[in-house]
Amino acid sequence: MTDSPALSEATLDALDRASGRLASASLAAMEEQFPWFQRMPADQRASVLLIAQGGVAGFAAWMRDRSEALRLTTDAFRTAPRELSRWISLRQTVELVRAALSVFEQEVPPLAADDAERAVLTEAVLRYGKEVAFTSAMSYASAAETRGAWDARLEALVVDGIVRGDAEEALLSRAAALGWDPGAEATVLVGNPPSDDQPTVVYEVRSRAARASRAALLSVQGSRLVVVLAGATETPDDAEVLRRMADAFGAGPVVAGPTVASLAEAHRSSAEALSGLRAVVGWPAAPRPVRSADLLPERALAGDPEAEWQLVDGIARPLEEAGGAVLETVQTYLESGGVLENCARLLFVHPNTVRYRLRKATELTGRNPIDPRDALVLRIALCVGRLARARGLW
Repeated sequence: MTDSPALSEATLDALDRASGRLASASLAAMEEQFPWFQRMPADQRASVLLIAQGGVAGFAAWMRDRSEALRLTTDAFRTAPRELSRWISLRQTVELVRAALSVFEQEVPPLAADDAERAVLTEAVLRYGKEVAFTSAMSYASAAETRGAWDARLEALVVDGIVRGDAEEALLSRAAALGWDPGAEATVLVGNPPSDDQPTVVYEVRSRAARASRAALLSVQGSRLVVVLAGATETPDDAEVLRRMADAFGAGPVVAGPTVASLAEAHRSSAEALSGLRAVVGWPAAPRPVRSADLLPERALAGDPEAEWQLVDGIARPLEEAGGAVLETVQTYLESGGVLENCARLLFVHPNTVRYRLRKATELTGRNPIDPRDALVLRIALCVGRLARARGLW
């Protein structure tokens, strides 16, 4: 703004005297125009009045010293949104500012002693309005940035707690504060981060989760990225979400733990996913992402007792309980190199009998001995079962 003619002392005095009336008139306009403002507690409306009074006083001080920047004018409003943002939105704040400026436009110019001063005051009010609106938006942006940083720290605490195995109420309440549905199913995915830049990592994960309409929590822990994804993953359509989320990770394997009923049980999914990530190197051809349950042989060989127990409980025990014929047929089939005719000849049975028993084994364990990968799982499971029984664990 170029230098404008100075205001007379009489006009400046009139502006000073009118500051209280202008603030009260602004508050009355807000109450009249906005029902939601009327419902605010009295102490909060009183805070708005003080802010308005400070703004008017700053405006009057600036009009006395035109060499002073608009800092005097906008200081009162600079801190206002940080307080008001606790109970009103940015849109509502803009509405309040607009109502106050409307009062200023009507009440301030008539305080001038002549037309020249009226033009000066009119121009000053317009500049004032622009500065206040800009300052309000910047303050809300700063508040949002602060909240975002706090949310990121809170999110990291939640994910770290899940990885450590915490299941206390504090973890659940923190997750709820981040918008997580406490009753939602949860699946933990682990892998390498796509970048060393934290905002890039957050964008990659958030954008893919948003496109899948899923909530997600994430944390970068050194050289690994941990993502907790909400919702089911069992159906083919749901499993596709895991494949899309895997694209948010960097190069290398991505392991998904089992889907658990709620966030309170997510530590189990995390433990299995991390166990799988340590063992996945043993299966170079593993899909991406790979389920931790599909890495049971590698996890067992790496010394994971949970994987050993799952192999015993899900494969070795059902085969033994099915009777000697099924177990013997599976063992013989695997030892004979997976050749059905050789297995039948060694057992002195018809090949169709072998086929029937293998189908029975598949129904019991979910693993088909004819499939090379499933054959490896069965072989390791039977070996682990024998070792567990020898140690008296089964």
